[in-house]
Amino acid sequence: MYAGKYAKERADQPAIIMAASGEALTYAEFDERTNRLAHFLRQHGLGRLDHYAIFMENHLHYAEACGAGERSGLYYTCINSYLTAEELSYIINNSESQVIITSIAKQEIVRQALADCPNITLCLIVDGSGDGDMFRNYDAAIEDMPTTPVADESLGTSMLYSSGTTGRPKGILRPLPEVPPDEKLGVHDFLFDLWQYREEMVYLSPAPLYHSAPIAAVGLTIRCGGTAVIMERFDAEEYLDLVKRFRITHSQLVPTMFSRMLKLPEEIRIAADVSSLEIAVHAAAPCPPQVKEEMINWWGPILFEYYGATEGLGFSACDSKEWLAHPGTVGKIMLGDVHILDDDGKPSKPGEPGEIWFKTASEFSYFNDEEKTREAFSTDGSMSTVGDVGYLDDGYLYLTDRATFMIISGGVNIYPQEAENLLITHPKVADAAVFGVPHPDLGEEVKAVVQAMPAIAPNEELAGELMDFCAQHLSRQKCPRSIDFEEELPRLPTGKLYKRHLRDRYWADHKSKLL
Repeated sequence: MYAGKYAKERADQPAIIMAASGEALTYAEFDERTNRLAHFLRQHGLGRLDHYAIFMENHLHYAEACGAGERSGLYYTCINSYLTAEELSYIINNSESQVIITSIAKQEIVRQALADCPNITLCLIVDGSGDGDMFRNYDAAIEDMPTTPVADESLGTSMLYSSGTTGRPKGILRPLPEVPPDEKLGVHDFLFDLWQYREEMVYLSPAPLYHSAPIAAVGLTIRCGGTAVIMERFDAEEYLDLVKRFRITHSQLVPTMFSRMLKLPEEIRIAADVSSLEIAVHAAAPCPPQVKEEMINWWGPILFEYYGATEGLGFSACDSKEWLAHPGTVGKIMLGDVHILDDDGKPSKPGEPGEIWFKTASEFSYFNDEEKTREAFSTDGSMSTVGDVGYLDDGYLYLTDRATFMIISGGVNIYPQEAENLLITHPKVADAAVFGVPHPDLGEEVKAVVQAMPAIAPNEELAGELMDFCAQHLSRQKCPRSIDFEEELPRLPTGKLYKRHLRDRYWADHKSKLL
């Protein structure tokens, strides 16, 4: 999110274009506005390594809200814009953010959350008027600030949150070297080359900017002098129209987006002009082989798949040619030293699944959570894992499971423990298990299996009551789409829920239908 030399060399070129509205920021405007916000944050008391948060939908000023921190040595936290006030307040407090930037569309949720956030001293509202010292209009706040860099300009970066198996989100903190903002972190340098970014490229971003990959991709586009076209929300037909209209060269998607484009009427797909596309990156969820083959047949061998985690433990990747030769792979390891270990912590044989561990490619810790940081690393501290399961075959990595029952629905990571912890508090629930089950479009959807309290009838009325209960406390993505009932859930004597026994029934039925 740093314009650098392009603020002068490409002053009038659009850095950001909003797909639906057509609103745009040139490189000169983007540079001036990030400088103004950087000065404002300094004036408000934020010094190098301090934290602020961004909570809004995809917006014209989202990138500049990040860019100000990236040129003033700050950590900025982009927060899932679908969270409830309760979920939002936890991340604000845990990240130690002092300022939050939001939109008029999200301001009411922020107002509710800030009732429990004593560390926040100011909320800037994009397109909103504000009503006092705490809530201020964004443009009015920065308009009198200098358009030149702050005196102590230095590189800043994001601190994004990744939910854990305990259900509590964890802030992923990377060391921040004291260097000028025109330098990039090592992991970003690597992606810059891998994704074949170049000057004058046009990147289409169809995903929410609070995710790590989209915000990184938009930032790298600006750093290389390209133009980023931001979709307010994904629509399959609109996506294809934008590729044609803007002559898009680069994009990153999730498999659900591929699936929805493939389901468009044939006449729309035939009329689509994707000839400008040079590379289409995808990740975030396993792509069904049939979907990927159809996309390669349609778009040509320009699909590029990768596997990694926000923590930056390691990274694998493959192009279309490699994938066609090794169907199902997520590629060869390109960053980090991978180890596949069995349940006893010993190396698995080639082709045999085990937990994926890396001698990490980049240093990280979970912010304000030493315990979770320790749990992510091996006893001797030399390797780390997020709990994914897979195997190696001829040097290519294949995934066979997710991070401890993590659900990937439409490219969004959902950790079920949070919903389980909530359901168990309901007076009519004795026990609960939440996991992912097959969904033809999203890949997976959230399923809850509940053990009702004695004398409580497990029926559709109770299921509806429990889903309403979840909706009151959790964001939409985390809520069960359906609830089944069991007389007793399979818990071990230690108290551990043996959830795989439940989950496997649904996946076994799904697999049998495919045979």
